[in-house]
Amino acid sequence: MSTAASTLSDKNRRSAMMAALMGLGMLGMGYAAVPLYEIFCRVTGYGGTTQRTDAATAATVQSTSRVMSIRFDSNVNSALPWTFKPENPVDRVSVGAKDMAIYLATNESTVPVVGTATFNVTPVQAGQYFHKVQCFCFTEQLLKPGETMRMPVLYYVDPAILEDPETRDIEEITLSYTFYRSKDGLAVDAAGGKI
Repeated sequence: MSTAASTLSDKNRRSAMMAALMGLGMLGMGYAAVPLYEIFCRVTGYGGTTQRTDAATAATVQSTSRVMSIRFDSNVNSALPWTFKPENPVDRVSVGAKDMAIYLATNESTVPVVGTATFNVTPVQAGQYFHKVQCFCFTEQLLKPGETMRMPVLYYVDPAILEDPETRDIEEITLSYTFYRSKDGLAVDAAGGKI
């Protein structure tokens, strides 16, 4: 084999290797994109993603004199045979004060069903200031046939919301949940596709 042919063959091999490595890298990035996006949303409150806080941190937050309305919204995907609604659709709370909302879920079917909830808040800028200490949405929920369950959400609105020029004039936050049927730990829609 000539030197020119050998050099060309080496270049082709390196090019093929680089293309394969780039392809593997892109595949890896594709798999990493979802968890990285979820982390980004949790940290920044992007898209109305709420914050998760432990009880010790919540205990240090001071209540203010500013009162805000919290509206509770509930939705159920058509693949889940449940009814789901807030016990009280609106609550008025002091910013910084811990409060509890209760949602009621009933399995309307004749078989046990596991559901999982997705959530967000609007306006979306409030997501980074809306903290959940305890929530049914952190785990899957199993309801037996005909069973009704009271599902609590312990939350507070961070007083820092009053210092942010984009959020200080917010007077109402809506906390919205959508329950889906759970399949292997993942939410699925009526067609069986993963959410």
